[in-house]
Amino acid sequence: MGQKALVTGGAGFIGSNLVRRLLADGWQVVVVDNLSRIGSEQNLEWLRSQGSFEFIKTDIRDFESLRRVFRKHNDLSAVFHHAAQVAVTTSVTNPREDFEINALGTFNVLEAIRSMGQRPVVLYSSTNKVYGRMDHVAMVETPTSYKYRDFPNGVSEEQPLDFHSPYGCSKGAADQYVRDYYRIYKIPTIVFRQSCIYGYRQFGIEDQGWVAWFIIAVQKGHPITIYGDGKQVRDVLFIDDLIEAELSAIGQLQRTAGQIYNIGGGPDNTMAVWTEFGPLIEELSGRKIAVTYSNWRPGDQPVFVCDISKARRDFGWAPRVNVRTGIRLLYEWVAANPDLVKSL
Repeated sequence: MGQKALVTGGAGFIGSNLVRRLLADGWQVVVVDNLSRIGSEQNLEWLRSQGSFEFIKTDIRDFESLRRVFRKHNDLSAVFHHAAQVAVTTSVTNPREDFEINALGTFNVLEAIRSMGQRPVVLYSSTNKVYGRMDHVAMVETPTSYKYRDFPNGVSEEQPLDFHSPYGCSKGAADQYVRDYYRIYKIPTIVFRQSCIYGYRQFGIEDQGWVAWFIIAVQKGHPITIYGDGKQVRDVLFIDDLIEAELSAIGQLQRTAGQIYNIGGGPDNTMAVWTEFGPLIEELSGRKIAVTYSNWRPGDQPVFVCDISKARRDFGWAPRVNVRTGIRLLYEWVAANPDLVKSL
């Protein structure tokens, strides 16, 4: 028997790309998803063309259902926990649902795994939002962007936690539970605090998935609103590089078990939300793009860039797809798949 993985949120953006890779690498795969996300049913249909896997429709908020799933599949090598509520704005308008999915749902996953009596490696997708706005960190404003004054390599895992939104609180609480289940129960867990991930099969909307949303909006002629001044900077990471990081991390548990990693494009792959991204999209589309501006969103960081040196040191990972290449690949994918984004 080969390796066997269970992927929660396996029909989502990251999950579906991960499942495709696992199938290509010869893994047995169990996909758990409630299919609530836009595009998840299309992703599931596409995955069925990529190989054979078991799909279980359930919700991570349903502990008894989860426990049955894990007791049935008690021979797992790895669990990739990607199911989540993913928008800060949604967490502000509905904090209870956000808590139940992200915090309680992750706790349910951990407890269901603990009830198995086995110890698969668990990789959890956390977020850079656990660091809050970092208002105390000195920044420099340039004509097109914000930059850290004192962190040329980006923010390390030593940065203090400062949950600044319901989303930050729910993901951060889960982040700490995942870490502690290694210390207390010896389940080999790994936490990825991810910056902006983008790529194929990302059905971005205005509230989440901004890189894909801007590209989709430009191609479909939707109005674009920039929240803040558009000079906010993020390090962006192409989906293929994230999946390579996940597989590399679980392959070197002697170093990675119980660890937390900041995972993003790093200082070599940064982009201002509009002042730098806008001209790139205009170049790809061949036209000027009009936008409107609105107030900053709660908890929005003027700049976030990951220091990814710990991941490089512990499991030899670094991004391979640069910003211009990744944006072009996603732009071309959206253009080639109009039927998939027609409802957005």
